[in-house]
Amino acid sequence: MQRVKRLRLENTTAGSWRSCSTSTEGEDRMTAVEVLSDSSEVVDMDDVPSHYFVEKHTWEGLREIIHSSRKYSGMIVNKAPHDFHFVQKTDESSPHSHRLYYLGMPYGSRENSLLYSEIPKKVRKETLLLLSWKQMLEHFQQATPHHGMYSREEELLRERKRLGVFGITSYDFHNESGLFLFQASNSLFFCRDGGRNGFMMSPMKPVEIKTDCSGPRMDPKICPADPAFISFINNNDLWVANIETGEERRLTFCHKGLDNVTEDPRSAGIATFVIQEEFDRFTGYWWCPTASSEGSSGWKTLRILYEEVDESEVEVIHVPSPALEERKTDSYRYPRTGSKNPKITLKLAELQKDSQGMIVYAQDKELVLPFTTLFPTVEYIARAGWTRDGKFAWAMFLDRPQQRLQLVLLPPALFIPVPDSEEQRLEFAKTVPEDVQPYIIYEEVTDVWINIHDIFYPFVQPEGEEEEICFIKANECKTGFCHLYLVTAVLKKGGYDWTQPHLPGEDDFKCPIAEEIALTSGEWEVLARHGSKIWVNEKTKLVYFQGTKDTPLEHHLYVTSYESPGETVRLTTSGFSHSCSLSQNFDMFISHYSSVSAPPCVHVYRLSGSDDDPLHKQPEFWASMMEAAGCPPYYVPPEVFDFHTQSDVKLYGMVYKPHNFLPGRKHPTVLFVYGGPQVQLVNNSFKGIKYLRLNTLAHLGYAVVVIDGRGSCQRGLTFEGALKNQMGQVEIEDQVEGLHFVAQKYGFVDLNRVAIHGWSYGGFLSLMGLIHKPSVFKVAIAGAPVTVWMAYDTGYTERYMDVPENNQQGYEAGSVALHVDKLPNEPNRLLILHGFLDENVHFFHTNFLVSQLIRAGKPYQLQIYPNERHSIRCPESGEHYEITLLHFLQEYL
Repeated sequence: MQRVKRLRLENTTAGSWRSCSTSTEGEDRMTAVEVLSDSSEVVDMDDVPSHYFVEKHTWEGLREIIHSSRKYSGMIVNKAPHDFHFVQKTDESSPHSHRLYYLGMPYGSRENSLLYSEIPKKVRKETLLLLSWKQMLEHFQQATPHHGMYSREEELLRERKRLGVFGITSYDFHNESGLFLFQASNSLFFCRDGGRNGFMMSPMKPVEIKTDCSGPRMDPKICPADPAFISFINNNDLWVANIETGEERRLTFCHKGLDNVTEDPRSAGIATFVIQEEFDRFTGYWWCPTASSEGSSGWKTLRILYEEVDESEVEVIHVPSPALEERKTDSYRYPRTGSKNPKITLKLAELQKDSQGMIVYAQDKELVLPFTTLFPTVEYIARAGWTRDGKFAWAMFLDRPQQRLQLVLLPPALFIPVPDSEEQRLEFAKTVPEDVQPYIIYEEVTDVWINIHDIFYPFVQPEGEEEEICFIKANECKTGFCHLYLVTAVLKKGGYDWTQPHLPGEDDFKCPIAEEIALTSGEWEVLARHGSKIWVNEKTKLVYFQGTKDTPLEHHLYVTSYESPGETVRLTTSGFSHSCSLSQNFDMFISHYSSVSAPPCVHVYRLSGSDDDPLHKQPEFWASMMEAAGCPPYYVPPEVFDFHTQSDVKLYGMVYKPHNFLPGRKHPTVLFVYGGPQVQLVNNSFKGIKYLRLNTLAHLGYAVVVIDGRGSCQRGLTFEGALKNQMGQVEIEDQVEGLHFVAQKYGFVDLNRVAIHGWSYGGFLSLMGLIHKPSVFKVAIAGAPVTVWMAYDTGYTERYMDVPENNQQGYEAGSVALHVDKLPNEPNRLLILHGFLDENVHFFHTNFLVSQLIRAGKPYQLQIYPNERHSIRCPESGEHYEITLLHFLQEYL
């Protein structure tokens, strides 16, 4: 070892690290060889052992460490405001330009609440204006969060949405009337603020919407055409209520109200498990934005498009109930890969109201021909809604292999009253004009898979130009990267006699594309998944969107012209990753942004510049909604790196250096992994909240490595599609290459002491790592792993692996429970963790794996969390998991 000067070693006890560096290279960071005090031990570098061994703590000592780290994350996690809605002030005398509504957690509160802030017209440039968070609701205290406070339906929805906060988690807002509608304390509430009558003095007392329904009222929405009406789902059926008259009406009668899920398989207006979990659609019904008048009576017709589902052929599975002491089980419909999916159709609920707002008539309508007759290849309704003028309902249909997507327009006249007999259906069919038909206005086809998103913006058809429809849509299949296109489709009319049983196939509903113009292009992505949206300014012909044009590691807000496409302008600051919301009149935006070294903050920006050149208006900092909190104690940002694999694929990773590393000393290393599609772990956003445990590991003396290999998102469809039909067969190679790159570049990775750890898909890959690379990974810690793909759901598994009969080799190679014979025979190398109530990756997976381990005589350790589902939510369970992780590592790595 090279002779170096005598240096003082840092004291490695708690409290020695309080750095939050902005340097990615570490030159401004406190180093492990700085002089911290005169009492520090003086050693020669020759005396430094080549292998560092983490200090062993008692269980109680580890608990204190985790208590300390979790205290910080509990203070700021989910505190940031979100779900923004701008309302422009029309009062010229007001000193404020906008009122901004949002959800947030005020200081000292444990619950999300409905809040607002006033944005001033003028600000002093030399000072930082911090907007005050004002309560919308007066003395509205919800129940203190506790186990069992939510109904089963609410609990499962929280699980599907990955909600970790309590209180008001979503709201609906009607801009013209200023009406707010939200769910809280197992009931529905509304209040008014703003609208045409100006802003009211807040806070205000919300009004509870009374009901005769039993059970929770889910998915509440305001009717956009008449805000006196609201809708909700109760006991798997669709209801409406008038908040002014108190009238309540059940619109659908799918559900019988039986306790036995086997005997009550139908529902209306509900997104099924697979649609929620795998397609990010959390509603099953959509209000028409306009009402139609009925003659001179003053009556108006309101319409709701909804999905009706029949799950009678879907397998019923049983999961232990949260009420374990009662020894009961919960029953779920769960379509395993290769098995039957629900039968689906789209229907129309119509109600007529008189001039006093009373419901005078309600009617259920179905398509003139059965859904499977009109669209025989459709397996999933991925998205649906209405055009803004209410002329058409629209839907995105997906086939079972998820390689063909159709965008379809459905005229309301295509729906007929639900008939009592075939004779009556024929009579109703005669009333449907021959020129009324579905229109397939766009189609995407790929040999990989289609990633579903929300970006579809139909323009209102100008009068006299109703033979065409123009829209903006995101498409990933055309170039392999998700980009925006301006499309004009010709509404080709065929002329059909709807009384005839045999009609042309669905391809005959296809409309020719008159024009398709790429608005963005290049080897980067427009962000479209997971609720990402676009904002279209029809006055200036500009479209605003979020994307990765500058780097796949950062999300930015961009703008381009859809009238003269070509130039794309970035509006947010580089060096950070942003999540943005635009005002309705496109003069302001909010950015929630951070970097690996800078905690999140939320700022308001004003777009200023010449109206003659709106594309080049510049963002001007206006006010702050939330400043960055201090870094967690002992936080040192990870260093982001990139490397090329042997097959010349560029991958990104990040490394948490051990806080007490010294040149030449090797540290035990944890490879933290997810590795599956739809997820990106490595990016330039703050990791000190959700992944704070990785910093804790580094503080204790571990090196931590994270790699986004092939299959992760934001790198294009080809990069993600490397997993096609072979999940579990390519990811570990990328992880190991990245691990060796870090070991060579940084020198502190002990390749003889590497642990692999992850949850869900990461748990699956942790097992795969120990199976295929037992010489690389000394231990594996697998959380909630999928162990046999035959037991996972249709929507996810078939998208990536096809149906089992078409890919038997892929299913066998990717199912870890079938390869336990390759696991090492030494004890203390495998730890499995799983929530017993997991209704996503069922405990069956761990149960089956353990049975195979026992049969093969393989050693393992198992940690069960009896009251947890797929996500660990209970703070005590989360703390126990982290202590268990640290204890296993210190004892066996």
